[in-house]
Amino acid sequence: MRRIDAIALALGVFIAGGVAYLLLRGVGLSSQNAGIWSQVLLIAGLMGWVSTYLFRVFTKKMTYHQQRQDYEEAVLQKRLEEMTPEQLAELQKEVEQEKAAESSTHQTRNETNQQ
Repeated sequence: MRRIDAIALALGVFIAGGVAYLLLRGVGLSSQNAGIWSQVLLIAGLMGWVSTYLFRVFTKKMTYHQQRQDYEEAVLQKRLEEMTPEQLAELQKEVEQEKAAESSTHQTRNETNQQ
């Protein structure tokens, strides 16, 4: 976000608060009540925005995280494309050995837990 965008957003929130105050005053609320309720609306909006931000953080849907994940996948794809058939076969053999070792570890744990 550019600096001018942040300034425009802050100005927009400030104006929205003033408009909410004027609308509440127009509906018939006292000055004090209109001020309180306009603040309640602004705080509720802020908390809603923060909750969407936190949701994106915890689900890892942030722009930076997505860009990093796309980059890592592209690098791995390029490395795979550059490998010779012999290197690919060796890599596949290593992966199968790791899977076999992992499954034997799980079987050993299950047998230990059953005893």
